[in-house]
Amino acid sequence: MLVAGALKVTNLPSSVLAVRAYKLLPFDVAALVGYGLPVVEVTVGVLLLLGLFTRVAVGVTGLLMVAFLIGISWAWAHGYSLDCGCFGGGGEIERAKALAQYPWEVLRDVGLLALAVWLVVRPAAPYSLETRLFGPLTVSDDDLDEE
Repeated sequence: MLVAGALKVTNLPSSVLAVRAYKLLPFDVAALVGYGLPVVEVTVGVLLLLGLFTRVAVGVTGLLMVAFLIGISWAWAHGYSLDCGCFGGGGEIERAKALAQYPWEVLRDVGLLALAVWLVVRPAAPYSLETRLFGPLTVSDDDLDEE
């Protein structure tokens, strides 16, 4: 997330064009997404790297992966030949190149979504900043009895 956002945040107009190329969102909404997405990606990437607010950060990441899967599937199903714009760039490319890339992009995003789900279920890590600041995330038998 950090790398993807950092590569896009340096060229926000290109990010807007990449989002608009999907023809999935209204023109003005696509602009908002194009400008906002890189900032969200960098923020979530930093939080994940630090291990801070892990469940929230990975929840946002999972939602982004679902959105990216919808976008890539939409472009593929409608016959658009797009570079996903996942790591900057974006826009139309040769049809053969797009058709070769789409399956790998879907697999990558499904894998990242699976990792996001795993981290939502098991967010604690011994070396995360969250664990260092707030202690390990544990549930005792007493906590379960109170419910």
